[in-house]
Amino acid sequence: MATTPPPLLPETVYHVYNHANGSENLFRCDENYYYFLRKYAEYIYPIADTYAYCLMPNHFHIMIRIRSEEEIVAFLKERNIDLTGFQNLSGLISQQFSHFFNAYTKAYNKLYERRGSLFERPFKRKAITDDQYFTQLIAYIYLNPVKHGFCKDLLDWQHSSIHSYLSQKPSKINRTYLEEWFGNREQILKFHQEIFMEKFLFDDL
Repeated sequence: MATTPPPLLPETVYHVYNHANGSENLFRCDENYYYFLRKYAEYIYPIADTYAYCLMPNHFHIMIRIRSEEEIVAFLKERNIDLTGFQNLSGLISQQFSHFFNAYTKAYNKLYERRGSLFERPFKRKAITDDQYFTQLIAYIYLNPVKHGFCKDLLDWQHSSIHSYLSQKPSKINRTYLEEWFGNREQILKFHQEIFMEKFLFDDL
Protein backbone atom coordinates (compact mmCIF):
# COMPACT_ATOMS: atom_id res chain seq x y z
CA MET A 1 0.00 0.00 0.00
CA ALA A 2 1.41 3.39 -1.02
CA THR A 3 2.39 5.78 1.75
CA THR A 4 0.60 9.12 1.72
CA PRO A 5 3.22 11.80 0.96
CA PRO A 6 3.60 14.71 3.38
CA PRO A 7 1.80 17.94 2.44
CA LEU A 8 3.65 20.79 0.75
CA LEU A 9 3.49 23.74 3.13
CA PRO A 10 4.20 27.43 2.48
CA GLU A 11 7.63 28.78 3.47
CA THR A 12 9.08 25.27 3.82
CA VAL A 13 12.11 23.88 1.97
CA TYR A 14 11.73 20.50 0.24
CA HIS A 15 13.70 17.93 -1.67
CA VAL A 16 11.40 17.04 -4.58
CA TYR A 17 12.41 14.06 -6.69
CA ASN A 18 10.94 11.43 -8.95
CA HIS A 19 11.73 8.61 -11.36
CA ALA A 20 10.33 7.44 -14.66
CA ASN A 21 7.98 4.48 -14.61
CA GLY A 22 9.78 1.16 -14.89
CA SER A 23 12.83 1.18 -17.14
CA GLU A 24 11.71 4.17 -19.20
CA ASN A 25 13.53 7.49 -19.49
CA LEU A 26 12.12 10.92 -18.78
CA PHE A 27 14.51 12.57 -21.22
CA ARG A 28 15.75 11.20 -24.54
CA CYS A 29 17.34 14.32 -26.02
CA ASP A 30 18.40 17.84 -25.03
CA GLU A 31 15.11 19.35 -26.17
CA ASN A 32 13.27 17.15 -23.63
CA TYR A 33 15.33 18.68 -20.83
CA TYR A 34 14.69 22.21 -22.11
CA TYR A 35 10.97 21.60 -22.44
CA PHE A 36 10.80 20.19 -18.90
CA LEU A 37 12.41 23.37 -17.57
CA ARG A 38 10.07 25.59 -19.59
CA LYS A 39 7.05 23.81 -18.13
CA TYR A 40 8.68 23.96 -14.69
CA ALA A 41 9.04 27.73 -15.03
CA GLU A 42 5.39 27.99 -16.05
CA TYR A 43 3.88 25.89 -13.26
CA ILE A 44 6.32 25.73 -10.35
CA TYR A 45 8.34 28.94 -10.39
CA PRO A 46 5.30 31.06 -9.42
CA ILE A 47 4.71 28.96 -6.28
CA ALA A 48 8.27 28.09 -5.24
CA ASP A 49 11.81 29.43 -5.11
CA THR A 50 14.26 26.98 -6.66
CA TYR A 51 17.66 26.55 -5.01
CA ALA A 52 19.06 23.62 -7.00
CA TYR A 53 18.11 21.03 -9.59
CA CYS A 54 19.65 18.19 -11.52
CA LEU A 55 17.90 16.35 -14.34
CA MET A 56 19.13 12.92 -15.43
CA PRO A 57 17.82 10.55 -18.11
CA ASN A 58 15.47 8.58 -15.84
CA HIS A 59 15.04 10.75 -12.75
CA PHE A 60 15.47 14.23 -11.28
CA HIS A 61 16.20 16.03 -8.01
CA ILE A 62 15.07 19.56 -7.12
CA MET A 63 15.44 21.67 -3.98
CA ILE A 64 12.69 24.24 -3.55
CA ARG A 65 11.21 26.57 -0.98
CA ILE A 66 7.45 26.94 -1.24
CA ARG A 67 6.54 30.62 -1.40
CA SER A 68 4.39 32.37 1.21
CA GLU A 69 0.65 31.87 1.32
CA GLU A 70 0.11 35.46 0.19
CA GLU A 71 2.34 35.04 -2.87
CA ILE A 72 0.72 31.77 -3.89
CA VAL A 73 -2.86 33.00 -3.50
CA ALA A 74 -2.01 36.15 -5.49
CA PHE A 75 -0.60 34.03 -8.32
CA LEU A 76 -3.58 31.68 -8.36
CA LYS A 77 -6.04 34.56 -8.47
CA GLU A 78 -4.03 36.23 -11.23
CA ARG A 79 -4.35 33.04 -13.28
CA ASN A 80 -8.08 32.87 -12.44
CA ILE A 81 -7.61 29.49 -10.81
CA ASP A 82 -10.69 28.46 -8.83
CA LEU A 83 -9.78 28.22 -5.15
CA THR A 84 -13.01 26.56 -4.11
CA GLY A 85 -13.05 22.86 -3.42
CA PHE A 86 -9.69 22.86 -1.64
CA GLN A 87 -9.63 22.51 2.12
CA ASN A 88 -6.14 23.98 2.39
CA LEU A 89 -3.39 25.57 0.34
CA SER A 90 -1.38 22.35 0.27
CA GLY A 91 -3.91 20.84 -2.12
CA LEU A 92 -3.52 23.73 -4.53
CA ILE A 93 0.27 23.49 -4.39
CA SER A 94 0.14 19.77 -5.13
CA GLN A 95 -2.24 20.48 -8.00
CA GLN A 96 0.35 22.77 -9.59
CA PHE A 97 2.87 19.93 -9.53
CA SER A 98 0.29 17.58 -11.03
CA HIS A 99 -0.41 20.05 -13.84
CA PHE A 100 3.32 20.37 -14.45
CA PHE A 101 3.95 16.62 -14.69
CA ASN A 102 0.83 16.09 -16.80
CA ALA A 103 1.81 18.86 -19.24
CA TYR A 104 5.25 17.35 -19.73
CA THR A 105 3.88 13.82 -20.06
CA LYS A 106 1.30 14.89 -22.64
CA ALA A 107 3.95 16.48 -24.86
CA TYR A 108 6.37 13.59 -24.34
CA ASN A 109 3.73 11.01 -25.22
CA LYS A 110 2.76 12.89 -28.36
CA LEU A 111 6.38 13.25 -29.47
CA TYR A 112 7.27 9.60 -28.93
CA GLU A 113 3.86 8.11 -29.74
CA ARG A 114 3.43 6.48 -26.36
CA ARG A 115 0.56 6.27 -23.88
CA GLY A 116 0.07 6.24 -20.15
CA SER A 117 1.81 7.80 -17.18
CA LEU A 118 5.48 8.67 -17.43
CA PHE A 119 6.33 9.48 -13.81
CA GLU A 120 6.02 7.34 -10.71
CA ARG A 121 3.15 8.43 -8.48
CA PRO A 122 2.95 10.15 -6.15
CA PHE A 123 6.04 12.29 -6.67
CA LYS A 124 8.45 12.15 -3.76
CA ARG A 125 9.16 14.99 -1.38
CA LYS A 126 11.01 15.40 1.92
CA ALA A 127 11.03 18.48 4.14
CA ILE A 128 14.52 19.77 4.84
CA THR A 129 14.59 20.04 8.58
CA ASP A 130 18.05 21.28 9.56
CA ASP A 131 21.15 23.08 8.29
CA GLN A 132 23.29 19.96 7.93
CA TYR A 133 20.64 18.24 5.83
CA PHE A 134 20.34 21.36 3.67
CA THR A 135 24.09 21.43 2.96
CA GLN A 136 24.30 17.69 2.34
CA LEU A 137 21.37 17.80 -0.04
CA ILE A 138 22.94 20.51 -2.20
CA ALA A 139 26.01 18.29 -2.64
CA TYR A 140 23.87 15.20 -3.19
CA ILE A 141 21.88 16.86 -5.97
CA TYR A 142 24.88 18.19 -7.88
CA LEU A 143 26.95 15.04 -7.49
CA ASN A 144 24.12 12.71 -8.47
CA PRO A 145 25.21 12.39 -12.14
CA VAL A 146 28.66 11.36 -10.93
CA LYS A 147 27.17 8.85 -8.52
CA HIS A 148 25.13 7.24 -11.30
CA GLY A 149 27.97 7.21 -13.80
CA PHE A 150 26.58 9.78 -16.22
CA CYS A 151 29.77 11.87 -15.96
CA LYS A 152 33.08 11.99 -14.11
CA ASP A 153 32.93 15.62 -12.96
CA LEU A 154 29.84 17.50 -11.83
CA LEU A 155 30.65 20.37 -14.21
CA ASP A 156 30.51 18.00 -17.17
CA TRP A 157 26.78 17.46 -16.64
CA GLN A 158 24.88 20.17 -18.49
CA HIS A 159 21.40 19.60 -17.06
CA SER A 160 22.14 20.95 -13.61
CA SER A 161 21.70 24.36 -12.01
CA ILE A 162 25.34 24.37 -10.84
CA HIS A 163 26.11 26.18 -14.10
CA SER A 164 23.72 28.97 -13.14
CA TYR A 165 25.90 29.75 -10.13
CA LEU A 166 28.96 30.13 -12.35
CA SER A 167 27.20 32.40 -14.84
CA GLN A 168 26.24 36.05 -14.86
CA LYS A 169 23.22 35.39 -17.06
CA PRO A 170 19.71 36.00 -15.67
CA SER A 171 18.25 32.90 -14.05
CA LYS A 172 15.10 31.77 -12.29
CA ILE A 173 17.31 29.95 -9.79
CA ASN A 174 17.49 31.76 -6.44
CA ARG A 175 21.27 32.19 -6.56
CA THR A 176 21.36 34.81 -3.83
CA TYR A 177 20.26 32.44 -1.08
CA LEU A 178 22.93 29.80 -1.74
CA GLU A 179 25.63 32.39 -2.34
CA GLU A 180 24.86 33.81 1.10
CA TRP A 181 24.70 30.29 2.56
CA PHE A 182 28.14 29.29 1.29
CA GLY A 183 29.71 32.76 1.21
CA ASN A 184 29.95 33.39 -2.54
CA ARG A 185 29.88 31.61 -5.89
CA GLU A 186 33.48 30.48 -5.63
CA GLN A 187 32.80 28.84 -2.28
CA ILE A 188 29.88 26.89 -3.76
CA LEU A 189 32.14 25.36 -6.39
CA LYS A 190 34.96 24.79 -3.90
CA PHE A 191 32.59 22.95 -1.57
CA HIS A 192 31.51 20.53 -4.29
CA GLN A 193 35.02 20.02 -5.63
CA GLU A 194 36.30 19.13 -2.15
CA ILE A 195 33.56 16.56 -1.71
CA PHE A 196 34.23 15.21 -5.20
CA MET A 197 37.97 14.89 -4.53
CA GLU A 198 37.21 12.98 -1.35
CA LYS A 199 34.86 10.78 -3.43
CA PHE A 200 32.27 11.25 -0.75
CA LEU A 201 28.84 10.55 -2.20
CA PHE A 202 25.87 10.55 0.12
CA ASP A 203 23.44 7.72 0.45
CA ASP A 204 19.91 8.52 -0.66
CA LEU A 205 18.69 11.54 1.27
